[in-house]
Amino acid sequence: MKQKRFTSLEAIRMSLAIYVGSLLTLSAGAQTLGNHPAVYDQRGNLMPWTSWHDALEREVNWYLKCPVTNGYPNFVVMTFMRDDYQPRLDRPDFIPATQNGMGIISYLKYHAWTGRTNPELITIARAMGDYLVKEALTPDEGKYPRFPRSTGIRLKFPQPPDCGSQADQHDEIQPDKGGIAAYALVLLYKETKDERYLNQALHTARVLVTNMVEGADQKSPWPFRADYRTGEGRGDVGSNQSFTHRLFNELADLGYREFRSPREKLWAWIKNYQIPNAAKDGRLWAQFFEDYDVTTNRNSWAAMNTVRYLCEEQDSLDPDWQQDARVLITFVNKNFTSIWSGVLVCGEQDVDTKPWGGAVSTYGAGLAMYARATGSDEFKGLAWQAMNYALYSIDFDGCPSEAVWKGKRRGGWQEDAHTDKLHNFVDAMTAFPEWAK
Repeated sequence: MKQKRFTSLEAIRMSLAIYVGSLLTLSAGAQTLGNHPAVYDQRGNLMPWTSWHDALEREVNWYLKCPVTNGYPNFVVMTFMRDDYQPRLDRPDFIPATQNGMGIISYLKYHAWTGRTNPELITIARAMGDYLVKEALTPDEGKYPRFPRSTGIRLKFPQPPDCGSQADQHDEIQPDKGGIAAYALVLLYKETKDERYLNQALHTARVLVTNMVEGADQKSPWPFRADYRTGEGRGDVGSNQSFTHRLFNELADLGYREFRSPREKLWAWIKNYQIPNAAKDGRLWAQFFEDYDVTTNRNSWAAMNTVRYLCEEQDSLDPDWQQDARVLITFVNKNFTSIWSGVLVCGEQDVDTKPWGGAVSTYGAGLAMYARATGSDEFKGLAWQAMNYALYSIDFDGCPSEAVWKGKRRGGWQEDAHTDKLHNFVDAMTAFPEWAK
């Protein structure tokens, strides 16, 4: 059941109340949601089909059984994977930087949240890191040498020089995806002390600094896409800058003073240009997803991950963090939310407002972290419902799908199904431990 999108929080609340009233007239079990019959309480709130802890344990255990190719679990080396762990033959395209960068973050967070009791989780994180370091870099030449590939081709060891796919041209990279991958590698280095991960993160960060320009009110410090050979950009705005700032921040904290100035310059652009723009036309929040090249295509993912960053760092990053986070939440609620199955969910982008797994769980986690950090319950219920919705993608055996709204499905785009979803549940459960029960 889908209803229209809404343009204000007041309209959201009113429409939810109307929807819940009508929902209560339906018999229990009248609806299937994702891979399970939908469970609602007497007030119309969507309930988990099992505990969050149980569902995530099933999912992770399913991935721990994944077959290995050339030393890597299959889901590390392909984006479109079926429920038998084999590739979808019609989709050879692959997004190594985002998929494995967010996957490293997910597995490190889940490892810590579960008490560091299962070394296999670190083995998976290292496999993702090894693929990024050994198999998914541009050649050692040009303006972006040995830089993480935003897109490529499944099951390539290593990726060929002209492997760009989806909306990338053959020789293009996306600078912000290098920021995601390198930040994840720093975290992996801190966990494992393996210098290879740090060395690649340092190199990527230095390439980013070399190619950094002055941001302005119509462009970010890096283009969204660039030819790794010539540096020629395509798309003046890349919205996802919080992960590159995280990268510079981590390296500066490790004693690499060279990243202090780029860190401050990048934050000045985010603070003075990008965040205020969310209250206007949002043009500085355009472009994130690898499979689109519409330069006006705003997205929720970058904004909600900036909310996450503000809630984590608070005054050490931004004395106005609460106000700025709320500006971004308002921007997302206004442009990307809608009601599906009685739940306010979040879509990806202007050209695709459907609640894919990565987008809806990023939204729920961001709201949960904001609620915990501010002590306000204003968005807490919305966060819990959005995460409950995302939980319905996980089947009984742990195999997830890429999107609940697709119905009973298994497998698909692995970023949405797993690697960019797991860490969002960990963050939400860390904010409110009672939700795991």
